[in-house]
Amino acid sequence: MRHVWTLTLAQAFAACSSITLITFGGIVGTYMAPTPALATLPLSMSIVGLAAMSLPAALLMQRVGRRPALIGSALIAALAALVCAYAILLNEFTLFCFAGFLIGGNMAFVQQYRFAAIEFVDSSEAGRAASTVMIGTLIAAFVGPTLGGAVSDIGDWPKYTFSFVVLAGLCVSAALVLTRLPAPSVMKKERLTTSSRSLKELMRNPTFRLAVLAGLSSYAVMSFIMTATPLSMHVHDGFSTGETTAVITGHLFGMYLPSLATPWFVSKLGVRGMMLTGVAINIICIVICALIGQDFFHYFSALISLGVGWNLLFVGATTLLSSTYSDGERFKAQGFNDFMVFGSQALASLSAGVAIETLGWETLNLVTLPLLVLVLWSMRGAVIPQR
Repeated sequence: MRHVWTLTLAQAFAACSSITLITFGGIVGTYMAPTPALATLPLSMSIVGLAAMSLPAALLMQRVGRRPALIGSALIAALAALVCAYAILLNEFTLFCFAGFLIGGNMAFVQQYRFAAIEFVDSSEAGRAASTVMIGTLIAAFVGPTLGGAVSDIGDWPKYTFSFVVLAGLCVSAALVLTRLPAPSVMKKERLTTSSRSLKELMRNPTFRLAVLAGLSSYAVMSFIMTATPLSMHVHDGFSTGETTAVITGHLFGMYLPSLATPWFVSKLGVRGMMLTGVAINIICIVICALIGQDFFHYFSALISLGVGWNLLFVGATTLLSSTYSDGERFKAQGFNDFMVFGSQALASLSAGVAIETLGWETLNLVTLPLLVLVLWSMRGAVIPQR
């Protein structure tokens, strides 16, 4: 597990890029955007960057190895953070959006950390390895906003300029930590054989389809509801910024704290049980949101449930995916999976604002139910390992 913890520490630094952009990007966008409607465009561009780079990231790692690709991506993220700072200095909104796209592209590489961790352990430890790496994001959720906020007003620079300068240092730190991984020559080699299946052949496997669908559903449902929550709470229901922030913070805890207990979940529930529990908890969130009410407690409990449900379903899907391909197929399978998962996240996030205005909060939640039901239906023909 030594290399798994190395990846966890690297993720704690690297994930600060997206966390910092999420925390401060919308505020900076409010100052810089030509119209308030475009204030969140830098965040949207980061999600587009994540989706667009998911498949190229996997293919690059197949070609040059994980360590060089991950280190290179972290250094590019550091450069992107400096471009963010420069854009704030110049009040260049277009440049800030471009830097947001680059930061999102780096997150496509960061998402590969979980697959790299799985390759360092036995198949029975896959779920534990994937969830351990995700603890790094929990650390980043504290470090990014806290450090970025503390330095936001330093000197005579425009506010938040130095927040992104510090972010560049965190990304360089991630690159330095990643140098502790084994060199490509001694890492687990890809064995290209004549039996290596095409993507079309992989898709014929119902277990592979289930893993992709479950991962896709976990992110689409979570992102759709989470993105709409601040609009529903603050704009429609009149909750304060502090109350809205508290709900989103609780949601983030729900997303990543369960990773500390994943070994217990795997041993007690198995992969199938984790996925079923994740779907059930997501449905609980939807029931609270759509049928019970819209008080602060309802939002708070629903968004925590949404986070926990996402964690169990996503970790279960990642663990299941790792059992469906050979070494020679892993980059192809992982790249396609992440393209589908984060492509769906991008679509969900970008459509949430329109959905909350046209459908309303209750209906917005209910329209996610068919996707979860489809996951349950797809479990019928899949071969799911117990552990």
